[in-house]
Amino acid sequence: GILQVPDVTTPVVSNVFDGNGELFAGVASVQAVETFLTPSWIYQFYRRISTAPLLMLDANLSPESLQAACKIAYESGVPVLFEPVSVVKSSRIAPIAEHITCTSPNEIELIAMANALSTPGKYNFVKLEQCNNKAESVDYLFEMLSPAMFFLLEKGIKLLLVTLGSNGVFICCREHVNFMKDQKSCKVTPFSTRLLEKLEGCSLSSMPVNLSREGSSRTRVFHLPATSASVASLTGAGDCLVGGFLSSLCGGLDIMQSVAVGIAVAKASVESEANIPANFSAASIADEARRTLLSARHIWCQ
Repeated sequence: GILQVPDVTTPVVSNVFDGNGELFAGVASVQAVETFLTPSWIYQFYRRISTAPLLMLDANLSPESLQAACKIAYESGVPVLFEPVSVVKSSRIAPIAEHITCTSPNEIELIAMANALSTPGKYNFVKLEQCNNKAESVDYLFEMLSPAMFFLLEKGIKLLLVTLGSNGVFICCREHVNFMKDQKSCKVTPFSTRLLEKLEGCSLSSMPVNLSREGSSRTRVFHLPATSASVASLTGAGDCLVGGFLSSLCGGLDIMQSVAVGIAVAKASVESEANIPANFSAASIADEARRTLLSARHIWCQ
């Protein structure tokens, strides 16, 4: 599945961070992805995509390639996770929203996606000022972001993972949705087995495992906090969160546990100078995930 093209620059991103370690500016050169990962290239992998437990796409793909991949997944009943990448590219969700099962935006990407699917400028988000009370800041974030979250659910997206930086993650979803195509086809690894053992019985009882039953249209929102970290570099944290979530979900953990593992992996990332730490300890990841789950809140249901 790796495409090698002569005389073409491998995609690269350069980021500039401010004194607090937050992203200030970025320049991305990913033309090779848009130029060469075409629909015809993607269709070569029809069988692999159609038999996968889920498909993860990011918005660096061209709109045509995103639509081609979604078409294969839709025809095969494979759920799709859309990673918006950036505020500008997040709008690429508009033509494929009806085929997206889950997406993982941050606050401003969430607003951009909602605006892309509605009248431009209908939704807006005022950056939250520093607040010493985490509970108050999370409640305020929910108040600011909930219209956009609920709007995206109305557009057919089943599950939203809204990343909030040091404030953790909002999980917003219909109460019962089909997420994994076939949980039995997932590959349980020794690492995920250790996580399962450590996290057994540690989840929210009100959240059904994998949200697999249908019949209810109620919307629920949960908040999973991020544990404190000694920040070395924020680069790679978002990718690690999504990667930890997906690998855990495919390893047999439920959605709540998988998001908690993603948060724990993101913490390991920010505490490392490397974008992605060279090694992960199942025990330490499970301990962090357990702390997150025990502090989780069910903040809204209707």
